[in-house]
Amino acid sequence: MAKVEDGHIVETAREARGAEPGPSVRWVLIISTFSVAAIFAGLLAYYFGG
Repeated sequence: MAKVEDGHIVETAREARGAEPGPSVRWVLIISTFSVAAIFAGLLAYYFGG
């Protein structure tokens, strides 16, 4: 449990990492990466395609 010392909150490293990002952050990164790749592929096909 976090303690207050001299007006500051003191936590262990494990307590400080307690709010790590969940799987929703992973999905946002995956979907956005593939979306950008698809947009670039579409632009490449539009400008340099026959």
